[in-house]
Amino acid sequence: MRHALALAERAAEEGEVPVGAVLVRDGEPIGEGWNRPIGAHDATAHAEIQALRDAGRRVGNYRLPDTRLYVTLEPCVMCAGAIVHARVGEVIYGATDPKAGACGSVFDLLPSDGRFNHRTQCRGGVLAETCGEMLRAFFRSRR
Repeated sequence: MRHALALAERAAEEGEVPVGAVLVRDGEPIGEGWNRPIGAHDATAHAEIQALRDAGRRVGNYRLPDTRLYVTLEPCVMCAGAIVHARVGEVIYGATDPKAGACGSVFDLLPSDGRFNHRTQCRGGVLAETCGEMLRAFFRSRR
């Protein structure tokens, strides 16, 4: 999660909402990303999507089984869908997202929705205060 926080800092430095993500397999990072929707002019350029794209390029496959995704903010519905399609095994997130979270805060897509053909485990609250404070400080500075 600390590496994801460092990536979130990078997003903040670029004027993006500070969210970072790292995809890990067998204890080794295979993909990383940070929020880039503004700079990339791409609504899908969330940290999780960036990490999945990076990992897919590195391993030569969009299926990423037996992986853990560490992300500083609870994934949204779009990211949850991509996580399911990539077959990520577990999502570990920091701060909850009371407006758009898809791991139980607003929506419960990971892992509760049995309609998907893949179940991704989800665990939140890891370094939640640190992750949440980074987001709060970013938005305070923008007001």
